[in-house]
Amino acid sequence: MSNLNFLNTLENVINDRITNNNENSYTASLIKKGELEICKKIGEEATEIIIAATKEDSSRVIYESADLIYHLLVLLNLKEIKLEEVVSELEKRNK
Repeated sequence: MSNLNFLNTLENVINDRITNNNENSYTASLIKKGELEICKKIGEEATEIIIAATKEDSSRVIYESADLIYHLLVLLNLKEIKLEEVVSELEKRNK
């Protein structure tokens, strides 16, 4: 599996955690907190990337980017938007 294919796997794992409502799952608990809380987490992670990019090394930027992508995938799941729809939009813009 290529690294980019893992995003599809992660999308499926997130959906499974939400669907099965595992009480030990951070993903399920985040969904229970609602859209506003997820959006706040996305904002926090974006801010952390900016700080890491300007004051820390690339490993920290990678770490914070992973957090941002994860939280974005949770929001997309909540909004019933598939990652492939976002990728399709990016492909349209590349023309």
